[in-house]
Amino acid sequence: MGTPVDPVPAVVQEALRAAADSPGYPQTHGTPALRQAAVDWLARRHGASGLSPDAVLPTIGSKEFIAWLPQLLGLGAGDVVVVPELAYPTYEVGARLAGTQVLAADSLTALGPRRIALVWINSPANPTGRVLPPEHLRKIVAWARERDVVVASDECYLELGWDRTPMSVLHEDVSGGRHDNLLAVHSLSKRSNLAGYRAGLVAGDATLIGRLLEVRRHAGMIVPAPVQAAMAAALDDDGHADLQRDRYAARRTALRAALAAAGARIEHSEAGLYLWVTRDEDCGQTVAGLAELGILVAPGSFYGPAGQRHVRVALTATDERVHAASTRLTAAPRRS
Repeated sequence: MGTPVDPVPAVVQEALRAAADSPGYPQTHGTPALRQAAVDWLARRHGASGLSPDAVLPTIGSKEFIAWLPQLLGLGAGDVVVVPELAYPTYEVGARLAGTQVLAADSLTALGPRRIALVWINSPANPTGRVLPPEHLRKIVAWARERDVVVASDECYLELGWDRTPMSVLHEDVSGGRHDNLLAVHSLSKRSNLAGYRAGLVAGDATLIGRLLEVRRHAGMIVPAPVQAAMAAALDDDGHADLQRDRYAARRTALRAALAAAGARIEHSEAGLYLWVTRDEDCGQTVAGLAELGILVAPGSFYGPAGQRHVRVALTATDERVHAASTRLTAAPRRS
């Protein structure tokens, strides 16, 4: 269904243990070591050059930040938050908590003359695995800067590109080497199996990060010190991330073949942790049919009306469970 199941990397566990004796209050802004590790990782792996450590802020997982960003920015009634048409529900939940209007739109032309304050983008996307091309990202950035709109890019699956290579909004080919108006949201839940640690970060516009830091400092939104040490170790080590990527790639290959053998069609799914699957029927029927085989998936309608005829199949199951699911799918009578 989506939660990581593989072991926490040894290098991360060791860093957590070494920092366990942490009696004092942690730093809301994050330790210098953590912020430098994040800057180095974003440059090394994602082409985000010229980023200052001051423009990085650790978060208590990415979901917390996504839910509270509109309020942290001071948005409210009269402001409009744009979310993808098929989307992780927390984008809309966060906007409604702040009392803003919500507009689900994938096209800039659909926005019209509204008073847009914040645009959420998600590439690779949850649930579809769709990747936004660099030229589209550049258009969004240019449009937002012309209107002084904040672009928040949820990049939690950025290191899991399969058929296409995802690009960060902070990549110099998208940002032009500037980070104004841009916030990139990252999570170590998928890259490093740290969902249980609640380990995330946001980076980008130094002025925006400074504003967020002041509010979060007073609100007590602080990542525990041992978790900050573990995050720095995870960001400094690419080996475990590459190993985890290989695990997901093998599971993806097995499930794609099995789903096709069972008569399902996979759409998008170019990157990320999910397969976006349809049998050209209501998603409730697909969920029920797979449940009869002992396979639990998420109904596409959970992510918006456009997902009514799809289901989301996660790659986050053990190799043994993926093999079992693939065997059941392949052996099941093919549905036309």
